[in-house]
Amino acid sequence: MRKKIFASIAISSALVLLLSVIFIVTSLKSSFSDTLEEEIRNETIYIANGCEASLSYSYDSGIGYLDSIPLDHSRRITLIAPDGTVVFDNLIDDVSSMENHSKREEFIEALSQDFGISSRQSSTLSTKTIYYAKKLSNGYVIRISAEEYSVSSTVGMLAGVIILIVVIGAFVAVVFAKFAAYNIVKPINEISLESFDEKNIIYEELKPFYSKISSQKKTIKKHLESANEKQREFSLITGNMAEGLILLDKNATILSCNRSAISMLGIGFDNVSGKSILNLKHASSFYDTITNALKGHHTEKTTSILSKTLNVISSPVLTNQRVAGAVIIIIDITERAERDALRREFTANVSHELKTPLTSISGFAELIKNGFVLPEDIPDFASRIYDESSRLINLVNDILRLSALDENNKIYEFKPCELYSVSNDVLRALEHTALKNDISVSLIGNAKCEILGVHDMLFEIIYNLCDNAIKYNKKGGSVDIFLEKTDNEAIIKIKDSGIGIPKEDIDRVFERFYRVDKSHSKEIGGTGLGLSIVKHAVSFHKGKILIESTLGTGTEVTIIFPSI
Repeated sequence: MRKKIFASIAISSALVLLLSVIFIVTSLKSSFSDTLEEEIRNETIYIANGCEASLSYSYDSGIGYLDSIPLDHSRRITLIAPDGTVVFDNLIDDVSSMENHSKREEFIEALSQDFGISSRQSSTLSTKTIYYAKKLSNGYVIRISAEEYSVSSTVGMLAGVIILIVVIGAFVAVVFAKFAAYNIVKPINEISLESFDEKNIIYEELKPFYSKISSQKKTIKKHLESANEKQREFSLITGNMAEGLILLDKNATILSCNRSAISMLGIGFDNVSGKSILNLKHASSFYDTITNALKGHHTEKTTSILSKTLNVISSPVLTNQRVAGAVIIIIDITERAERDALRREFTANVSHELKTPLTSISGFAELIKNGFVLPEDIPDFASRIYDESSRLINLVNDILRLSALDENNKIYEFKPCELYSVSNDVLRALEHTALKNDISVSLIGNAKCEILGVHDMLFEIIYNLCDNAIKYNKKGGSVDIFLEKTDNEAIIKIKDSGIGIPKEDIDRVFERFYRVDKSHSKEIGGTGLGLSIVKHAVSFHKGKILIESTLGTGTEVTIIFPSI
């Protein structure tokens, strides 16, 4: 603004100065022209009077008088006969060589009106000549002419002064323009929109402008506060989303990325905004979804990153039917994928486990039906069919119990349960099995170890663990149950001196149908679902289970329940 004001004032001053000089020069030249014309007219009249006086006593048409006039090269005196013949010219000796002047404008005008005046521009010298003619009493015409070069010369002599005046005027105009621009802009620069007060505005014309600016400032402030509030809400929502959210522009540059996406992609820094998603770690695994979204196509893909199974959904953002960016949603489906895998594995295992006893039962029944079994062997085959049927029933019951636990069925009623009493009932139920396998059992601990739970489910937890401890034990071994009570926890430890569990199998013993020693498991029976039922039942009671085992030495299982 300051530069524009300075330029405007400087240019205006320069134009005024230039126009003034042009006006003065033009006026001066016009004045000189008028003066010159007046001088020539007076001189013509004066000389014409002299010629008239000479005619009274001489018959030379006034030529003698004209010859007596001192020579002045700035004035040309010509005497022209009525037919246009030049009879005298003070600047030319041989007038016979001059052309006839009968068609000259000033000559024709003088013959008809006694006076004639004209001016002609010289095509060779670019000078203007003024002619003034007067008719004498004898019909002759006296004409005096003069060039305007004298006016131009006068102006040329003043050129130095004029240039000096122009330079000084221009300098003064620049200084004044700079000073004026500074003083005009200074009050405007000193106005603060933060502490706006119309009383402080010097220029009345600016008050509507500043009032509008102040109003717009308040509106912008409200919009900014609203936008910031929405931004905070957006950040709060996206920051607490379990799903990963990434917003991209049309060049695949990250505009926003929440913490979940950073965690899922294993990015080691939070500030990813402004970076290209294609340069991020692991982004190559879903590169095609990004490029398809930026081409305007919705894409969904499942990929594995950092041992996680992720579902990546990308959708284009369209503005006026053009792709302005993309939204990437990343969903961690690891647990669901694992459940699906376990479900498929469980289905396969169930099918296998059910098929084995059914095949045996069907085979034995077919042999009996076709009479291939001796009468004395029928009881043995019937016993085998009974054993396989019992195994099948136990397997179905275990599957039903697991299904009930998986559904977290609310038909179970929690009541105060004494773990010492439950453990004692378990040992009595397994007394025959322990004696059969030559295993000693014992119960040691606090008789007042009480928790809130389901009695039958707790009985099954302890029963399955103790049953396994007896079955997978050595002859003459032992199984000990320890109970411990703290302020917040009830702890059950079941320790045996059995065959132990290999270290690599400890984390898998709770999987359905998983058996550490398949040959030994087949000999002692079992469905392979006992420890899975134990794990689900413990989780159902908000507890946790730990296993420590040494191969060939024994196993210790610790269960921790919240106490009451």
